[in-house]
Amino acid sequence: MAISTPTIPTDIVVHLGAPKEDAKNITVPFIEYIKNVASNEIYPTWPTDAIKANVLAQISFALNRIYNEWYRSQGYNFDITSDPAYDQAFRENGPFFETISLIVDDIFNSYIVKEGQVQPLFASYCDGKNTTCNGLSQWGTVTLANQGKNPLEILRYYYGDDINIIYNVPVTANIASYPGYPLELGSTGNEVRDLKIQLNRISRNYPAIPKINNQGIYFDIETENAVKVFQNIFNLEQNGIVDKSTWYKIKYIYNAVKNISDIYSEGLTLEEVKPIVNQTLQLGDSGPYIRTLNYLLSVIAYFNDNIPLLNLTDTFNENTKEMVVAFQNAYNLSPTGIVDAMVWGAINEVYKGIIDAIPEKYLIYEDEFYPGLFLSIGITGNDIVRLQKFLLKICKRTHDIPGVVVNGIFDSLTEQSVKVLQKRAGLEETGVVGPATWYYIVEQSKL
Repeated sequence: MAISTPTIPTDIVVHLGAPKEDAKNITVPFIEYIKNVASNEIYPTWPTDAIKANVLAQISFALNRIYNEWYRSQGYNFDITSDPAYDQAFRENGPFFETISLIVDDIFNSYIVKEGQVQPLFASYCDGKNTTCNGLSQWGTVTLANQGKNPLEILRYYYGDDINIIYNVPVTANIASYPGYPLELGSTGNEVRDLKIQLNRISRNYPAIPKINNQGIYFDIETENAVKVFQNIFNLEQNGIVDKSTWYKIKYIYNAVKNISDIYSEGLTLEEVKPIVNQTLQLGDSGPYIRTLNYLLSVIAYFNDNIPLLNLTDTFNENTKEMVVAFQNAYNLSPTGIVDAMVWGAINEVYKGIIDAIPEKYLIYEDEFYPGLFLSIGITGNDIVRLQKFLLKICKRTHDIPGVVVNGIFDSLTEQSVKVLQKRAGLEETGVVGPATWYYIVEQSKL
């Protein structure tokens, strides 16, 4: 899934030892994790406002680790360790103090944030007696609370006047950022936009990585070139495909250059994490992704008798939902009728499987099938030749598109012609050929 604003995870995976130590992982409810940490690190006899300040720091510290996938981006299979030398003190099956437990119940879905940023603050701290640090002093919070300072005032004393507390944050499952399938030339979505943002920021520290000028949701030639250079620098297979290993290496380097896990982090802005398009679709939705969904579902239903081939419109109607549920049942997915990232991945995988093995009697229509990837300027190959042949038929008949040369290169002339046809069809004029644009071009070529 794409980067988004933080939520409180239902659970957290704790490694019972140092990061490289051979120790077991346990999954515990996030609220119980915070109660455990707080009961191990502070005293229930402290003033309430001191306890609240410490708990908020502990929550923000843990959320920063989870949100930025600090350990998972390094190849570990946990969210945080129990070793206070690296993270926070946690004891398996450790007892909770009732006073602390009640306070955590009240504020566990809150965290600290710096103004202009969205990620939970890396709220570093130390006990203030045996050790000192740039962050919060646990014993110092007691002194400040006894002086009458409230939790926000205590936290600002240590972390600066530009921090605030976000309250009543939604609680959701902790979903990994990797979309679940490789991103490559022709992919699209918010994850692609996030990938471009991260690569461009990394390129400031590694200038050999070329800047990606088009910051949209399409994985184009510029993106592929930047990925290849990144892979070369960091000793990954140089194929331009962002699989899980490349995705998390990019995320790890991005976190590093922005100092995300640091009290003085460069931070993430709302603009960086705000999704461009809503890729989770359900009954009543409309927009460009509905046309894409409808095209792919219709082709799949044509070749799969378990999925009804129903009349679909530009909105997610009852027929769309019925087909989605049938697809989910046919491919062992939960029949929710909602198209999320997992369902999108499954639909694309099934569609590509169909066009890779078209039954012989349908081979005469082979050129008409959407190739399964978004075509954009700079892409070359047989798919572009097919597209240009359809455009040429339209051009010869109507002469109202700029023109086309069948050269197998998605050039500026091809892009201009595509934009004209997208405008005519009421589609977004991106110049990028997805399923809806492809279908319209093919149908227009037959007139």
